[in-house]
Amino acid sequence: MKIAFYGSSLLSSYWNGAATYYRGILRALAARGYEITFYEPDAFDRQQHRDIDPPEWARSVVYGATPEALRRVLAEAGAADVVVKASGVGVFDRELLEGVLRESREDALVLHWDVDAAATLDEMRADPDHPLRTALDDLDMVLTYGGGPPVVEAYTGFGARQCVPVYNALDPETHHPVPADPAFACDLGFLANRLPDRERRVEEFFLRPAALQPDKSFMIGGNGWHDKPMPENVRAIGHVGTASHNAFNCTPRAVLNVARDSMAEIGFSPATRVFEAAGAGACLITDAWEGIEMFLEPDREVLVARDGQDVADHLAALTDERAREIGQAALKRVLAEHTYDLRAAEVDTILRTARARSREIAA
Repeated sequence: MKIAFYGSSLLSSYWNGAATYYRGILRALAARGYEITFYEPDAFDRQQHRDIDPPEWARSVVYGATPEALRRVLAEAGAADVVVKASGVGVFDRELLEGVLRESREDALVLHWDVDAAATLDEMRADPDHPLRTALDDLDMVLTYGGGPPVVEAYTGFGARQCVPVYNALDPETHHPVPADPAFACDLGFLANRLPDRERRVEEFFLRPAALQPDKSFMIGGNGWHDKPMPENVRAIGHVGTASHNAFNCTPRAVLNVARDSMAEIGFSPATRVFEAAGAGACLITDAWEGIEMFLEPDREVLVARDGQDVADHLAALTDERAREIGQAALKRVLAEHTYDLRAAEVDTILRTARARSREIAA
């Protein structure tokens, strides 16, 4: 089957946390025989901060952020068996959604793939004229990268025919254990872009523990933190490309995951960082959110913190040996249950079942 995928960026993770997810899912689908074309706009300086070259497993189309270029790439939707509009492209989101519905073949599956379902649902609740609310009647299904039962119930409540979470996972060829890099040496490392609905939780779960433990070293990577006031024992290192994520995860004694407000509230939404860290064999400390047990077992495969004091307590008690035990247990779990190959098998079944059902209805 041919997939036309309209998303934020496959080539760059710059201000684009979904890049790892797109790469993992689509690469694994390509290995199952899908022909994939990924359409991304030249916007937000992402093309100047590429992490990868156009891959051999997908056709990459970068289009100018202009109405004319948009029309050209939307016209290609008619050649695909499956057409995907992802959330959060950043430019022409409404036009892309309307365009894929207009340009897709009658027998094609047309999907909305939501990589930030909690935020999208909040927008839909606040805006009766939100374009997705109208489009749900014409979309074959919604896929999300997390959210569990609350997101499924919310989307079906808005009228989605079908909503299926396809969770983040690990690509073991991309994220795996590597030798430590002294450049990333610290007691606790944290990697995330600065976003308004994450900042309060970063202050609690990262900056507060740093202030509580001035004798320990902390490191924060990601865009936007350069002017954030921080304790003296915190080092901000700016954007960290995906090629350096393994070393970033393997070097600190522990690494931290902090969910955004909306993700933590709704639960069942492990960030890509969770699986990247586990895949590197890192000792992961995560803020508490409902559903973590579906992915990693607390106290054996991950350390869970309810607040910044818990993070500080975990660090105070954590030995190198204990950190290695947790990291190795997490690595074993994600390799067995949470790889993109397994997620792609789920998506393959979802798509083939939906196509068979639509053919039966048409007959």
